[in-house]
Amino acid sequence: MSDRTDGSRGSLLAVSDLHVGMADNRPILESLRPGSDEDWLIVAGDVAERMADVEWALRLLSDRFARVIWTPGNHELWTPERDPVRLRGQERYAHLVELCRSLGVATPEDPYALWPGPDGPVAVAPVFVLYDYSFRAPGTTTKEESLAYARRTGVVCTDEYLLHPDPYPSRDDWCRARVAETERRLAAHDPEIPLVVAGHWPLVREPMDVLWYPEFAQWCGTELTADWHRRFNVAAMVYGHLHIPRTTWYDGVRFEEVSIGYPREWRKRGHPRGLLRQILPYDGEDGGATGPGGVSDGPAR
Repeated sequence: MSDRTDGSRGSLLAVSDLHVGMADNRPILESLRPGSDEDWLIVAGDVAERMADVEWALRLLSDRFARVIWTPGNHELWTPERDPVRLRGQERYAHLVELCRSLGVATPEDPYALWPGPDGPVAVAPVFVLYDYSFRAPGTTTKEESLAYARRTGVVCTDEYLLHPDPYPSRDDWCRARVAETERRLAAHDPEIPLVVAGHWPLVREPMDVLWYPEFAQWCGTELTADWHRRFNVAAMVYGHLHIPRTTWYDGVRFEEVSIGYPREWRKRGHPRGLLRQILPYDGEDGGATGPGGVSDGPAR
């Protein structure tokens, strides 16, 4: 929670992986409140699976925060049997975008919002890039080998059954299309204005080094984004998905994993950086890494 008392114009906060489809996570969502009337909130994916739950959560947050900026996680893109909204793939994503716009929530399809920081404006760039299986399982060199390894170990992401890429032939084809469009927009951005890039999946592979199940990394991003934090004027990268809330640095750029996670996780580890992470102004505190045992439930992501 932001507790700023310096008279400046609010904070840029972030959270991800609220998973409000789980009853024990709903009170967490209901407890989230800004520290000032001018606080902005980034929601970096995995709000819920059912469209009605996504709408409920984002409506509540948009009523409380001065600005809410959302990007999808894999769970919003699932088409679960219990959701009456049967849309798949790109159509489901487009429906989510329109839902967000109806609530006044910004999406990856909208112009980057300029957060009025004390040192000048910072553009908040929500990105949706998916993954392409290039973060392969140990000892494998192809997507097919990597997936076979995961099936042998029983660590297979639920996306393989519920996240449909329609009309693209595969999730990796959809990823490549999203990367190309996102890269075009980032390249067109004014390089004098710093960026906070917010996506569900991290831009680089290094955060996966602490996974208990390294084969799960193939559902966690793409090598195509590995240099974005160096190529573009990135002040911070916000992500979730791993359920390992912590701050790390790569090439001098701050990466913030801001997830809440599943009840079985947060009951064990607590919320080491609080429920809402202050991205800007940066408070200089880097604690909260969970260590090499961080992820214990890869197949359920």
